[in-house]
Amino acid sequence: MLLGAALTLCNIYTGLKVGWGTSVSITAVLLGYGFWRAVPGSRRPFGIFENNLNQTAASAAASMSSAGLVSAMPALTLLTGQTLSFAWLTVWVFVVSVLGVAVGAALRRQLIEVDKLPFPFGMATAETLKEIYAKGTEAILRVKALLGGAAVAALLKVAEELFKLPKWGLPASLAARGALAQKGVAAISLKNLGFAIEPSLLMVGLGALIGTRACLSVLLGAVAGWGFIAPELLARGLVAPGKPGDVWFGPMVQWMLWPGVGMMVAASLTSFLLSLPGIVRGLTGSRTASRTEEPAEAGYDVDRRTLLVVLAGIAVAAIAVQLHLFRIPWYGALFGVALTFVLAIVAGRVSGETGITPVGPMGKVTQLAFGIVTPGDATSNLMAANVTGGAASHCGDILHDLKTGQMIGAWPRPQAVAQLWGVLAGSLAGSAAYLVLIPDPKKMLLTNDWPAPAVAQWKAVAELFQKGLSTMPAGALTALLVAAGIGVVLALIERYAPKKVKPYLPSPTSVGLALVIPANNSVMIAIGGIAAALVSRRFPGWAARFVVVIASGLIAGESLTGVVFALKKMIGG
Repeated sequence: MLLGAALTLCNIYTGLKVGWGTSVSITAVLLGYGFWRAVPGSRRPFGIFENNLNQTAASAAASMSSAGLVSAMPALTLLTGQTLSFAWLTVWVFVVSVLGVAVGAALRRQLIEVDKLPFPFGMATAETLKEIYAKGTEAILRVKALLGGAAVAALLKVAEELFKLPKWGLPASLAARGALAQKGVAAISLKNLGFAIEPSLLMVGLGALIGTRACLSVLLGAVAGWGFIAPELLARGLVAPGKPGDVWFGPMVQWMLWPGVGMMVAASLTSFLLSLPGIVRGLTGSRTASRTEEPAEAGYDVDRRTLLVVLAGIAVAAIAVQLHLFRIPWYGALFGVALTFVLAIVAGRVSGETGITPVGPMGKVTQLAFGIVTPGDATSNLMAANVTGGAASHCGDILHDLKTGQMIGAWPRPQAVAQLWGVLAGSLAGSAAYLVLIPDPKKMLLTNDWPAPAVAQWKAVAELFQKGLSTMPAGALTALLVAAGIGVVLALIERYAPKKVKPYLPSPTSVGLALVIPANNSVMIAIGGIAAALVSRRFPGWAARFVVVIASGLIAGESLTGVVFALKKMIGG
């Protein structure tokens, strides 16, 4: 629980920076093993099953960022001004997360034992567990690599904060045209557009984890968006420039987020619709699992009656909290929870097949549905979708953990209990971290320091249903439609292209993301991805052992140090 509480700070920090969280299961396995080895006089064994419970609780806690803390909740504040106290925010994210855990536990037998879905992250964690308990010295080496990466990133973050290290803008500029030239501006520097190298290793680590295709797609999106579209917006007078020496992200992202959101949402929903045949098979397939494979000992699996009681109780709690905190109409809250059950099942199957839990698309489906059920109500639109997205995330998380357990011979019932304790730890730590990092969302978010792309997405969709198309900046609707069309086409090509071609196709969600984060973030992500690819090609054996853990260390080191500095600023130090 303590380890997960620390790691959830990393995902909230990263989520508010770039909109992505990372899986911490392997990190938790290595740190748990290393910690137990380092404790003097440890007599009780910390074996593979104990570490599996540690990893399960820690991953549940670290998934808390997707329960709305980096998306729906800050978007609600930006649109309505409503904020929650620490106590109520903790209750909210806890209820949302437990709903997903309960649905995931109910799906275990069907998706893991009957359909035998791979759940790739669960498989990777299981293989890591088997490896380190077969070769203890290997685990220690990987722990040292992880801690070394964390130390380097933390030291650089400390230097950045103490000595105010600047971003190094790329040394080039573009001639000002049109409306910008008429205002007396002679040139636009690449620094104005955000193209810079920054003294930070967080995005480098993230790039190393997400793969070459996603990294190059982010770089492509940054070049197209901030290198070509942004100067055109300035020339046409659709966006006002900032101060000459500043990065002009703030004024420009208010326009750029529309095509970025349009491409991400359209591509995600297209991929979701293309997955419907498999989803239907999962919902209508065989419901009977062979019980001969299960051990006879009592306590192996979660009791079905207990599970039904928990599901019913947490569903009622989710409805009650929506009614009390957000004054959502009772029929809207009931509809949202009912839809959540269906979409969490969808998310569990998609996550099992691909390793990606479609939190964003699930939330967008609910937002679109509530645009019809409760038109013009931004609160209902956001918070009902928050239930769906958060539950989908935790449904996928527990299923990956249960897949790990199945592969090493662990019992599901203790894992489900560990997941609940992890959710509790993550709810407390995550809510505190969000309130410390972002005490004033209206002033702090959607800025160069805190781009919060997930917040931009959720806010934009809710705003469309609340205020209509008239609130969009001039020309943004056309850009949204064009970008959405490109997103649909790329998603279709990605689905039906030959396997050999797919790695070379741009990812529409990554391209869209680059339009709503600063260009310097995209540059650093690309550097991380390219560096990891080069190392993997030159030293494949070493890279397989250490690239993921070093990258995870870079993310953890900078994130935790950033949280410390945020806390220091809050208390006035």
